[in-house]
Amino acid sequence: MANKLFIGSLAYSVGDDELKEFFESAGSVVSANVIKDRDSGQSKGFGFVEMSNDDEAQKAIKELNGKDLLGRAINVSEARPREERPRDSFRGGNGGGGGGGGGGRDRRY
Repeated sequence: MANKLFIGSLAYSVGDDELKEFFESAGSVVSANVIKDRDSGQSKGFGFVEMSNDDEAQKAIKELNGKDLLGRAINVSEARPREERPRDSFRGGNGGGGGGGGGGRDRRY
């Protein structure tokens, strides 16, 4: 069991403080983070809450999954470990593009 929880279906208006306060009904919250877009700062609609122990994490899943938080029914589950991604994941599998063909030969003599 883990004490870190994934919280999905968050309203975009939910901030870290509201998330922490909501989960304190299930126990002691170590941290609460709403994930935001790097460029715009807008919430991505999900976040993570770390409870102080596994029992409180399980209690939060049982009691808060499906509950309404600022107008949205949230999803609460155990967080999975983060998957490692290749550093240049935006490039695709072959390392980048290449040039096209050169076209026809210039036949001026």
